[in-house]
Amino acid sequence: MGFYAEQVVPRIVNVACGMKPAEELRRRVCQGLRGTVIEIGFGSGLNVPFYPVTVTRVDAVEPSDVGWKLAAKRLDESPVPVRRAGLDGQSLPFEDDTYDAAVSTWTLCTIPDAVAALREVRRVLKPGGTLHFVEHGLAPDEKVRRWQHRLDPLEQRLFAGCHLTRPIVEMLTEAGFTIQDVEVFYEKGAPRFLAADSLGVAVSLG
Repeated sequence: MGFYAEQVVPRIVNVACGMKPAEELRRRVCQGLRGTVIEIGFGSGLNVPFYPVTVTRVDAVEPSDVGWKLAAKRLDESPVPVRRAGLDGQSLPFEDDTYDAAVSTWTLCTIPDAVAALREVRRVLKPGGTLHFVEHGLAPDEKVRRWQHRLDPLEQRLFAGCHLTRPIVEMLTEAGFTIQDVEVFYEKGAPRFLAADSLGVAVSLG
């Protein structure tokens, strides 16, 4: 990774993903989390203010040192203990059946092998554990999809490997999750090719 990907992109993401419209989506995603939680793609800790009191600990998986430094103030103010416990979502350094729940927000677009990461999350979840997610990906409308495919190479260059065209629900099921609830929609105020979101809960049935 070069200077731009290491130093600039995390700061862009901190601002772009920390805007007001995303806050309600983060709040919805974090509802129902309880017990020990693993968060992949922790970034700069933008979900921290929305962890409910039912969460006892969060283990954060985040490769970016810059992202972790940007999270410092949120971590200091968090009533929930958070530790940086991994760097690579595709290879988690935890035992099987460790966590009660997992959370992923706008992360699967960037992980090189997102299905491998989801299989790892499923491995470390207890049977019946839940993955709470909101992810942008392949749009439900063909016209928007065509633009996504055209712009995907540029998106990857500008945002350190971010993809516009990943089929989120299909990846979850391919990794062995059962979809408990999902809503597919476009974020208000954002270009549709960038903001086709899937928000929901998937279950690891063991």
